Amino acid sequence: WSWFSAVLLLVPLLTACHPLLLPADCSHVSELDGSRPSGVYTIYPIGATSAVRVYCDMDSQGGRWTVFQRRMDGSLNFYRPWNQYKMGFGNAAGEYWLGLENIHQLTHNWTSELLVTMEDFEGHQVFAGYSSFSVGTEADGYVLSVSGFSEGGAGAYELYCDQDIWSGNCARKFLGAFWYSNCHSTNPNGVYRWGSDGTLYAVGVSWYGWKGHDYSLKAISMKIRPVQCCQQN
Repeated sequence: WSWFSAVLLLVPLLTACHPLLLPADCSHVSELDGSRPSGVYTIYPIGATSAVRVYCDMDSQGGRWTVFQRRMDGSLNFYRPWNQYKMGFGNAAGEYWLGLENIHQLTHNWTSELLVTMEDFEGHQVFAGYSSFSVGTEADGYVLSVSGFSEGGAGAYELYCDQDIWSGNCARKFLGAFWYSNCHSTNPNGVYRWGSDGTLYAVGVSWYGWKGHDYSLKAISMKIRPVQCCQQN
């Protein structure tokens, strides 16, 4: 028996008294260290076994945003099956989709807001905001609930809440995946094209309220944060 053995025995007790803080989202990353810049971080939406890499936007509209969708250069194919949209794909340092299950976990315990930032090939930037955003369970089809639109230059537009209800299959028709209705006025996960191109109708990365169906954006990013985290910022 020695002082060294005693220290080894005490280490688990000290650790238990001071548990490691695992950030659940990017707002929590900022709370733990307010000097953190925008970049890639690891978050834990439902605890230690749920680690996932995300891009945290610490600059736009007060920062603290967890990015769940990002298009920026066309390097990633977004025309993928349901299971990949459930689990997520891509690289947080570039283009990616966080995954419907992760988005659900990040939005079902508290009221979240949504920010959509966009850029065209001429360098113009706009945004659209929504004061309430959540995604339901897998059993419910990950149905979207969104309201409280605020204008940021992208044009008045409300996101659809339903899944694809058109008999012709919107996802196949427009080569994308999103909360389509009959069919879409935005196609953020469509085919990455370069600006204005009407050769194939409405298949690009489009936001109808700003550029119409036949202009494919240079960049679009969709991000969320808990409303309560930023009410005083």
